[in-house]
Amino acid sequence: MSPVRPRAGGRAGAAARRVPLHDDHRRTFPQLAPVQDREGRFAGTWWGNAWVEALEDSALDPARLARGRSYATRGHVDAITVTPGRVTAYVHGTRPRPYRADIRLRVLGDEDWERFLESAAARPDHIAALLDKDVPHALAAAVDLLPAPQELLPDCSCPDNGMPCKHAAALCYQVARLLDEDPFTLFLMRGRGEQEILAALGRRNAAHEAAESGSGSGSSPATAAVPAHAVLDAPPPAPLPPPLPVPDRPGRPPVYPEDPDAPDVLALELLATEAAVRAHTQLATGRDPVAGLTVWQDAVRLAAAHPGSGLTAATRALYRDLAEALDRTPADLARAVAAWRQGGLPGLAALEEVWDPPAGPFDRARPALLAAGLPPFRPWRNRLSTPSVQLRYGRDGRWYGYESDSGREDWWPRGLPATDPLGALADLLEG
Repeated sequence: MSPVRPRAGGRAGAAARRVPLHDDHRRTFPQLAPVQDREGRFAGTWWGNAWVEALEDSALDPARLARGRSYATRGHVDAITVTPGRVTAYVHGTRPRPYRADIRLRVLGDEDWERFLESAAARPDHIAALLDKDVPHALAAAVDLLPAPQELLPDCSCPDNGMPCKHAAALCYQVARLLDEDPFTLFLMRGRGEQEILAALGRRNAAHEAAESGSGSGSSPATAAVPAHAVLDAPPPAPLPPPLPVPDRPGRPPVYPEDPDAPDVLALELLATEAAVRAHTQLATGRDPVAGLTVWQDAVRLAAAHPGSGLTAATRALYRDLAEALDRTPADLARAVAAWRQGGLPGLAALEEVWDPPAGPFDRARPALLAAGLPPFRPWRNRLSTPSVQLRYGRDGRWYGYESDSGREDWWPRGLPATDPLGALADLLEG
């Protein structure tokens, strides 16, 4: 009969549960991929192979070990969770539902850790090795860091009482791969996390350096420590100079030379000008003028800031690139730019939004338009229209003029907005 393996309620389990779990005391590693090149030694580092040897030297059934090794290489072990004194994972066997396997290991006591940390801090090459994910033999031997045969205590939810069963053996083999990649996994099994160890080593290393600087022949005594709060709370030695005045206007961007291998000169100039304007506004007002804009609104603003008028070759290229990036057409962008130039963000909203305003503005606007001798305007939502002229009432309380070829319903912004509907039509009526 195979010996009964210790269960979760045994002494090893109780010892592991007594270790407090901090943020640095639990690590979960994702499922390792299957491997095809594990015919020889399963691990690649000396400490990983020492872990495997501790497993194999204590196993009672080589056949179970072989099955466990096969499970590990084929990726049957799910994510692995490591805490002080314990390694846990679900392992897939022959049934659909996986088994829960555990490997328990004695945690080191405080005296062991003190001896380990002092040994490491006394030699800078040991600290450098640990930071490079390497474990010097001498450092591991200082506290018996690696497990000895019979020290690994397997446990599994399967009915097999082997020592270990194939599921626990598979977990043990996969842990060797984790140790290859990060030996701090072994330190965590022994009771301390990586950040905890490195912080303790940092303190001890500083103490060693201070002691050496104070006791060296002919050297000056170590500088006395100063509490951080004393430095932070102390007044500055002299008043700070007044801030520089904000310039009257944004700086001009540099002139970018033409280069076929360089980014587009127009795009660079636009970005440089944009950065200068935004920085100047933020210095002068304390706010970013475009922080609340959507990507589309910001693209329209950028295109509207392009100097000149009309669809030149450079403008067409700019509109094409921006429109393509935003899944719009160049015509959509050109119309939006016209609205932005007409009234900024409220002008763009007047182009794109249809809403129901209060009746008062329309009740006053329609008689005023008729009294000016204009043809009757047809009301709809926030718009008053004739076959070729349209007024749109914005949420900012201003009227925006639009025009279109008669019968086409292809409306384009025209003129300047005004609180008076006749004022918004001034440019259209003159044309």
